[in-house]
Amino acid sequence: MTLSSFETFLTIAVIALGTLLTRVLPFVLFSDNKKSPAYINYLGKVLPYPVMGLLVVYCLKNVSLVQSPHGIPEAIAIICVVLLHLWKNNTLLSIGIGTAVYMVLVQGVF
Repeated sequence: MTLSSFETFLTIAVIALGTLLTRVLPFVLFSDNKKSPAYINYLGKVLPYPVMGLLVVYCLKNVSLVQSPHGIPEAIAIICVVLLHLWKNNTLLSIGIGTAVYMVLVQGVF
C-alpha cells in the first residue's frame, strides 16, 4: 500500500499530536500547586516493578532454548545486568552495559 503525500503528512501529524498529548497531559492534570490523588501516588509506587517484569518477559519472548545458541547470550546479559546492579546500584549503567554485552555476544561470538 502506497500513501500519498497528504496521507503521509496526516499520519505523521496524528502521531505527533498523540505523542505530544501523552507527554503534556500529566503536567496539565497534575500541576504543581495541586496535590496528586492518592491512587496516582499508589500507582507510582507499585507499577514500576510489574512494568520491569513485563519488559523482561517481552524481551525474552522469542528466545528458543532448543535452537542454537540456546539462549546463552541472553542469559549472560541478564546475569551481567543483575550483578552490575547489585554491585553499583545504577540502573542506567546496568542496562547500558548489559545491552552492550548482549550485542557483542550476538554480533561477534554466537
